Amino acid sequence: MLEVKDIDVYYGAIHALKKLSITVEKGSIVTLIGANGAGKTTTLKTISGLLRPRSGSIMFDNVDITKVPPEKIVGKGISQVPEGRRVFPSMTVLENLEMGAYLRNDKKEIEADLEGVFFRFPRLKERKKQMAGTLSGGEQQMLAIGRALMARPEILLMDEPSMGLAPLLVKEIFEIIKDINSRGTTILLVEQNANMALSIADKAYVIETGEIVLEGSAQALMNSDEVKKEYLGG
Repeated sequence: MLEVKDIDVYYGAIHALKKLSITVEKGSIVTLIGANGAGKTTTLKTISGLLRPRSGSIMFDNVDITKVPPEKIVGKGISQVPEGRRVFPSMTVLENLEMGAYLRNDKKEIEADLEGVFFRFPRLKERKKQMAGTLSGGEQQMLAIGRALMARPEILLMDEPSMGLAPLLVKEIFEIIKDINSRGTTILLVEQNANMALSIADKAYVIETGEIVLEGSAQALMNSDEVKKEYLGG
């Protein structure tokens, strides 16, 4: 479904991604793990069109999207749940969700998807008229996921969904990720909680200083002594 091939990405003179290649099969959960500053968020931003690679290519459903603008990439079926939630704080929960559907004009289907989000996240329904900036961190994460789902993505890019959340909420968020995937949405997950990410993923990549240094099935990487030592706490 998604093939990122030999991309080089720079921030000015800083070479952030170096010949990075990953593939994501339709219907799978693929996770990208690594330390802070390794290039995980840069990878997602490049796939979303927010950053432009200097070389290499990005193919989605056999279409080259390397130079496609971000809003058109969303229209093609790629949505991102950004690091830090990035909800619109001065807009209501409902308005945030409606923003997720801004490229759509199928009103009845939008209403059905909205009800679907409220079914999955009952707390959002209870707070639909509340300003998003007044929600708790966990509620904002649910809102960010709901907003991305309102675009009806084929693939969901998730950037650190467990960041800053209490352990019970982390478990809940990962159950939600598994449920979204089970209903047919492919997921590319960036996550510092490597244990949780590997426990739900089909395939995994380890990134260090902008380069993929390990790849394989999530189970194989979870059992790797190198991964255990560096990312799984021994």
